[in-house]
Amino acid sequence: MNDEKIEGLVLKVESQPGAVEASGSQLSASNSQLQASPGRRAWRRFQKNRPAVIAAWFLAALLLVIAAWPVALKLVSLSGPSGAALARRYDPDQLSDFQFAAPGARHWFGTDGHGRDVFSRVLYGAQISLLVGVVGAGVSLVIGVFWGAVAGLAGGRLDGAMMRIVDVLYSLPSIIFVIVLLTTTGQVLKSSSLVQHSPALAKELRVVLLFVGLGAISWLTMARIVRGQVLSLRTRGFVEAARVLGAGPLHILVRHIIPNVFSVVIVYLTLTVPGIILYESFLSYLGLGVQPPMASWGSLIAEGVDQINPIRIYWWLIAFPGGVLVTTLLALNFLGDGLRDAWDVKGQG
Repeated sequence: MNDEKIEGLVLKVESQPGAVEASGSQLSASNSQLQASPGRRAWRRFQKNRPAVIAAWFLAALLLVIAAWPVALKLVSLSGPSGAALARRYDPDQLSDFQFAAPGARHWFGTDGHGRDVFSRVLYGAQISLLVGVVGAGVSLVIGVFWGAVAGLAGGRLDGAMMRIVDVLYSLPSIIFVIVLLTTTGQVLKSSSLVQHSPALAKELRVVLLFVGLGAISWLTMARIVRGQVLSLRTRGFVEAARVLGAGPLHILVRHIIPNVFSVVIVYLTLTVPGIILYESFLSYLGLGVQPPMASWGSLIAEGVDQINPIRIYWWLIAFPGGVLVTTLLALNFLGDGLRDAWDVKGQG
């Protein structure tokens, strides 16, 4: 009877070769997935996130247009008199008699109160806004990673003192700190003899202060995140092994701790950039950020708001800079969420 059961099972297995092949292919696929590096597995998970992939392509296309537009205007200006006239038309600082022209074939985003092309000003303003976001996020990266890693690895009283400083800074209104920094340093710059002889230098220094100020208020959350990761890593076996082999704190920090928190840092960094861009737009809207003739998305929106009157609303002065700003912030947030989901192995089923 047992022999009959065994023969029946053999016949049943032989009659379903497709099931065996399917299970074998599933096993091989799962084995290949396990053998892949963490970065490759994260990339596969990121590719399955459709909004994040679309956001990445949109940001890549936006950066390409921002970088190619000034080059295209320069090349067109060298092609002859007609090309030079076309380049002057789309020069972001070129004044003309076409004030408040509605969007059309001649000016795709219309013109402002000085006859300047809004499309070119939006693209040139994107350079300032994105540069402020990237540089500010870079400042927060350096300060936040160093502060959080040192506090988490040291522990004890040093950890407590460093994190109490973070708590105190958290209690302060960050945007007020940046406003006070810009206003006080602005007054100092105006009274400086060096700046009085070079107004362009004053504007450049103001942008640098904007970089530093926005970066200085955005590292606090980064420091807390890195500290939490370091606290969970410093008791791991590879860290203890490095200590036993005689590695110093700096060697452990640079060679073992920071590389293992790099993925979390990159994810949070992509979420920090849109926050800093929004801060810069708000400050420029208040007149405390980028000053004319330089333009950013915030200053362009502020110029559009100034033109609102009971007689007529020049909607394109607000709609296009605001639309590009909102779309870029959404794309950056979708990209950050996609990277977070891709690297979050705990959340995978």
